[in-house]
Amino acid sequence: MLSDKILSFYKELEIHNPLPKGILVMNPYRDQYTMDLCMKFYKKYYHDNSPRTLLLGINPGRFGSGKTGISFTDPVKLENECGIQNNLTKKTELSADFIYRMIITYGGPVAFYNKYFISSISPLGFTKNGKNMNYYDDKHLEKSITSFAVESINKLLSIGMETQRCFCIGEGKNFKFLTQLNEKHRWFTKIIPLAHPRYIMQYQRKQLNKHIRMYLEKLNLYSQVGMCFSAIISEYSICGNLREGIQNLL
Repeated sequence: MLSDKILSFYKELEIHNPLPKGILVMNPYRDQYTMDLCMKFYKKYYHDNSPRTLLLGINPGRFGSGKTGISFTDPVKLENECGIQNNLTKKTELSADFIYRMIITYGGPVAFYNKYFISSISPLGFTKNGKNMNYYDDKHLEKSITSFAVESINKLLSIGMETQRCFCIGEGKNFKFLTQLNEKHRWFTKIIPLAHPRYIMQYQRKQLNKHIRMYLEKLNLYSQVGMCFSAIISEYSICGNLREGIQNLL
């Protein structure tokens, strides 16, 4: 089953190259409780053998997958939207807020995860002085993790991810880096860039609905949103402000 292969992928994650001084790796998969949550999530949404299309972010942060082990999913979304109870500190994360607005508008977690798998170019995150760090923030770090990124993408493709297209979450440096790697390794026929959720939520929040539309259009599903919207609202228990935001979308 794909779920078992995904869980094995995360269990085996390790960066072998030395990192620049002061930069630490976050590896939540060494924690058994996190792995238990991952098992519940992947058994729920990926317990089949159907291939998925990849969405690749930058690298995990402290309050999302750095806690839950699940990309762009904070403890609140894991419990409220995915139905997986957890005793993690219930702190929301901006990128997860956007991604789950988009997923709910798409049709909900079951529909979305039936077609897509979200990971990152570096599936392990980094901190410096206790703060999140992107792999491209330091050229020495980027160089150090390049072989890890290549190895990780190779493994993801080997366990059942599609190669016709890949969505890159991040239109700037992340897209440039992935494009360069793809030119060398020829993984994907086409890479489609998406605006990064954190950028949207921090700097273009007033255009939130537009960005959700853009995501759905690029996922080739916007035409179906109106048909399933009523069912989405009635099926998923979501907070009032999130519900109102989705209702204003269409």
